[in-house]
Amino acid sequence: MANAHLNGIDIFFERSGEGNRLLFLNGSGATLARTAPMTKMLAKHFDLAAHDQRGLGLTSIPDGPYTMSDYASDAAALADHLGWDTFSVIGISFGGMVAQELAVTVPERIERLALLVTSSGGAGGSSYPLHTLADLAPDELARVRLTLIDTRFTPEWLAEHPADQVFADAMSSGAKAIKSADVRRGERLQMQARSQHDVFERLGRISCPTLVVSGRFDGIAPPSNGEAIASRIPGAEFRLLDGGHAGFYQDPDGFPDVISFLKGRQGSRYSPMPTG
Repeated sequence: MANAHLNGIDIFFERSGEGNRLLFLNGSGATLARTAPMTKMLAKHFDLAAHDQRGLGLTSIPDGPYTMSDYASDAAALADHLGWDTFSVIGISFGGMVAQELAVTVPERIERLALLVTSSGGAGGSSYPLHTLADLAPDELARVRLTLIDTRFTPEWLAEHPADQVFADAMSSGAKAIKSADVRRGERLQMQARSQHDVFERLGRISCPTLVVSGRFDGIAPPSNGEAIASRIPGAEFRLLDGGHAGFYQDPDGFPDVISFLKGRQGSRYSPMPTG
């Protein structure tokens, strides 16, 4: 774990593992502390770099407003700091939005791109406007977010599916947490930038192998949004998981497929196309 002054702010990041270079971009309100199980899993397969995005975790909370270009510039600055001329990227939800902005800005640097449960904005469809939930009481926020995470997660469904109830309880606990004024400010600035996200018309600039993954029951970034992204990126693959916004956890094939794609394994469904 380390701090570096990059793109005008202090960015907290960690680098771990060995293998192909992979930059991990986190979702709305998520920090490295919260997603440690995911980054530890990825570090078993890759030389992984991940950071708390501006306004979140242990990274600076500069004055706003922020733009999606700011977030992409932070990511590029971290890659520069690490000496990575080229690298692969995995972006989840909000991180997928940043990944798209990064990939259309510096397409020549991206080797492979995995976009999970995300949206392009614009004509390709926007993710649910989470900023409109900011004033809800914690219990109400937890209830609403639960059905957005997985549209099946009604009280009746959860009563009949104990394993999903355990998963839902774990997801809800974070929404009920009491947050400091600084944390709330950083999250609000992120949500404002998210609400302006629109990269759809520029997606054709992406030239690297790309995998777009959506969850069948995702109420935040519905499958139609993922299909729209894949339709605009030349040669992109689209994968529909049996789950919601966390379908990569819920579907046992979720992360294995993504890891296989990012490694470009020969003989896998996502191996590189032959050339020459």
